[in-house]
Amino acid sequence: MLTENAPILPKTERSFDTKSITLTVNGKPRELNVMPWVSLLDALREYIGLTGTKKGCDHGQCGACTVLCDGKRILSCLTLATMKEGAEITTIEGIAPSDTDLHPLQKAFIENDAFQCGYCTPGQICSAIGMLQEGKAHSREEVKELMSGNLCRCGANVYIIDAIMEGIK
Repeated sequence: MLTENAPILPKTERSFDTKSITLTVNGKPRELNVMPWVSLLDALREYIGLTGTKKGCDHGQCGACTVLCDGKRILSCLTLATMKEGAEITTIEGIAPSDTDLHPLQKAFIENDAFQCGYCTPGQICSAIGMLQEGKAHSREEVKELMSGNLCRCGANVYIIDAIMEGIK
């Protein structure tokens, strides 16, 4: 409880304990000192500088922040960075096999015009890669259902599904 004489420290003078964590991001080990409440999304964007992963709703409802964690798709806005100590994180920046070649799903998105504004595209592609690795999608209807957590507000959903279907063939 604050008393009348208790000093109120400016925000910059307050001390918070940070936690040192190591994540492997796109194949490179990264050591970070983060506050316990920092989301994986904010760690990727603000601490590491990988801005391909987007902050959409910041509530886990749109899928724009989807990344792969140990090969499985997760919503990085709902995941604390400290929870993923030692994990292998793959963002949109790390899915291509080389600097000069695109991932087959990236190529399929281009060939099928599976984007308009492009804001949701990184999350859509990461989610689709994770979904395909799960091996549960075999039909267009299954792809639609399993990708329903990733929203495209521009209305490119039909073309997104077309692109993903190329990955199933």
